[in-house]
Amino acid sequence: MTQVEDTSRDMRLDPDSFAQGYFKNAVYRHWDPYGDIPQEDIEADRRKFIEDEPTEAEFEGLRTTLALFGAGEEAVTEDLMPLGMVLEDINKQMFVSSQIYEEAKHTQFFDRYWREVINPVEEELGFDVTRPTDQRFFNDDYVELFDRNEAAMERLLEEDTPETRAKAYCHYHLVVESVLAQTGYYGIQSAFSDQGSDEVAVREFPHMEGLVEGITRIRSDEGRHVGFGMQEVRTLIHEEGVDAEVVQNTLQDLMPLVAGVVRHSSQGEATNPIPVIEYSRDKLSRRVEILTEQDAEIPPVDDLVKIEGDGEAAAD
Repeated sequence: MTQVEDTSRDMRLDPDSFAQGYFKNAVYRHWDPYGDIPQEDIEADRRKFIEDEPTEAEFEGLRTTLALFGAGEEAVTEDLMPLGMVLEDINKQMFVSSQIYEEAKHTQFFDRYWREVINPVEEELGFDVTRPTDQRFFNDDYVELFDRNEAAMERLLEEDTPETRAKAYCHYHLVVESVLAQTGYYGIQSAFSDQGSDEVAVREFPHMEGLVEGITRIRSDEGRHVGFGMQEVRTLIHEEGVDAEVVQNTLQDLMPLVAGVVRHSSQGEATNPIPVIEYSRDKLSRRVEILTEQDAEIPPVDDLVKIEGDGEAAAD
């Protein structure tokens, strides 16, 4: 049935649905990776890195982390397409469309930061000038994690069942975004701001307002994305009969890959991977509790997108 022939609804949209509420929130909180991250903050980051004179080994950890993020945002911009195609509800379709747009926007921020900060700092300090597409930044665990994510999403086009949907949401919304990405953002905020944990950075680095502002806005978007995925998985478990063990096993199966990526991104001399890996494990445990406990509640979307004083969103 085409949308024109659909007579099952009086109005096109359901303003009271959680998905439409999430979409409205995305529109309201729109931001521009160029216009809303001040040029003076980006220039200040560049200047402070040069004045701080990190060793190339210290700088390597940041380069690796940003390369992983940029590639990940680009990959999911494409990989989410099958989910949008199989969803029947227009309110959910609209939200997933906004999410794909936001992932593309995040890709733009990381591209900007590499061009305007990473490369100029490398040139000024005499480091090798790198490209974010250099394959040395991507270890086997990272490649496998995103290959599995792509496969889980593409499977929806061949076998769209409650279980395959739950697995798709687990791969992307609950592991790639909720655990891996949020863990990476936590590490960056810990190292380059007064948020997070003092145990992450091996030494004190200058605060990088441009980087942290971009990360904060991206993290806010992803609080909304994670909340949407959690709502969907809870519905699949508690209303559509998906066994909670399917969700738990999928998440547990992917966690060794997450740990491998975190260790890889901390390969330089600037950060300590142990508290970051512990953070990712704690986050997974909290996710499983919210998904499986009958009386658990996901915070309202306005709370999900807030960044608290310690750098953690309500979705955390």
